[in-house]
Amino acid sequence: MTRLLGRDLRTRLTVLYAALLAAALVVYAACVSAFFLHNLREQIDVSLDRDLETVEGNLVLNPNGHLELHTHEGEADEDNEYDRGYFLEVWSRDGNLLYRSEQLADQSLGTTPHIPSEHRREAAQSLRLPSGTRVRTMSRVHYLTGDMSVIVRLAVSEEHLWGEFWERIAVLIVGLPITVAFVAIMGYLVAGRALRPVDTMARRAAEITAEQLKARLKIDNPEDELGRLGTAFNATLARLENSFDQLRRFTADASHELRTPLTAIRSVGEVSLRKTGDQKYYRDIIGSMLEETNRLTKLVDSLLTMSRADAGRVQPHFTETRPLDLARESASLLEVLAEEKEQTLRVEGDEVVTVMADRTILRQALVNLIDNAVKYTPIKGSILIRVSNHLQGAVIEVQDSGPGIPVEHRSRIFERFYRVDKARTRAEGGTGLGLSIA
Repeated sequence: MTRLLGRDLRTRLTVLYAALLAAALVVYAACVSAFFLHNLREQIDVSLDRDLETVEGNLVLNPNGHLELHTHEGEADEDNEYDRGYFLEVWSRDGNLLYRSEQLADQSLGTTPHIPSEHRREAAQSLRLPSGTRVRTMSRVHYLTGDMSVIVRLAVSEEHLWGEFWERIAVLIVGLPITVAFVAIMGYLVAGRALRPVDTMARRAAEITAEQLKARLKIDNPEDELGRLGTAFNATLARLENSFDQLRRFTADASHELRTPLTAIRSVGEVSLRKTGDQKYYRDIIGSMLEETNRLTKLVDSLLTMSRADAGRVQPHFTETRPLDLARESASLLEVLAEEKEQTLRVEGDEVVTVMADRTILRQALVNLIDNAVKYTPIKGSILIRVSNHLQGAVIEVQDSGPGIPVEHRSRIFERFYRVDKARTRAEGGTGLGLSIA
């Protein structure tokens, strides 16, 4: 189908609209032709009805009982104007032919008419004589005397009607292809002009690479369909640029975070190899290396967790869960860290609140939030975990008495490896992934 219509959109649109226009013009021409033919026949019917009344007035019985057709001067003339311009038949009510125009010879204007006495006329109809002539006929009951009636059938040739009709059809047949061809050519030119911005955007888009994501498409009219398409494409480029920037930062930060514990392990190992010491010395060295290894393991585990989440391989298993029990369970895991800093860790809330959630995933998010609260809350500070029920659903809040997050950093705290205070966070042992995982 694409090969028939053409490969480019411009050609397909032109062919499609030309085909629709041709179909519409054919239907329109057919309707106009049918209306024109019907109108011509109505005019003939009006003329037939009027002339049939004239013929009835000129039909008389001679003294011999024969039917004669008189002219308006009253003289009998079988070669009068009615026979010359019309075809006439007169039948008795019992089916006997009383009069027939000489032009008809042995031809009949249809079957023998049978019109009930209560109906005085028969609807006009078209037929073709054995000679091939097409005629329009009309019949009517005519009373010659008080009790004698005949059936008068008058016909007129339709050849002139069909001649005029076919002349109109010929004009339409010649004009329609010319019109469609003209409109198709103009449509092709208009489509080319209308689709020119698409070609421009396509060429511009083909020039944009991963190193040129700052480039944007030029949009002349952002309000029309093509303008909205270009705007959407520019928005996509902006998102891609942002994603690439985040990926670059993530790669750089991940490399730095991985290098830090590896460098520490290597430094401790190299120093210990150059020195000699007792068992306690080597235990301290090994402890330092295990501490850095533990930090490195946590970082790798966090990266794997985020990688699985990004790939959609983390499938939640929802069960009915009480958030308050989950908050208490998460807080108990970090009570030791809070006690070391003499912090007050409280959990309060509504016992009846239940949710459908994955306990493991939700607990990990809560642990990360509470762990951040413990890290950033000063010594002898307080941490409150509150569970409540709102119209939108269950809410778990973690509130601490730490310094808070400055307004300019709040929109970025869920970015990977992002830290408000990098020096202090690294000293606390954080990786900058806790809130991203949460």
